[in-house]
Amino acid sequence: MNETLNPLSPPLKSSPPAAEKLEQAFLEEMLKYCGPKPEGGAFGGGIGENQFGSFLTQEYAAVLAAKLDLGFGKRLDLQ
Repeated sequence: MNETLNPLSPPLKSSPPAAEKLEQAFLEEMLKYCGPKPEGGAFGGGIGENQFGSFLTQEYAAVLAAKLDLGFGKRLDLQ
């Protein structure tokens, strides 16, 4: 069967190497404390922002880990 890819589907990604996963976990913990904070008042996300804000922090950390090289792999010989 000839399958075509849906242009709206996200691209297939391979699993990141161990060093990038470690950097992502480190950045995620850092962003929990010093990253963007939820807005209050009329422009806040309310209960949904409280429940799902961690997913946004996780995605911020993944993007940062993909763009930055903190050198964890070289220091820990993971690469």
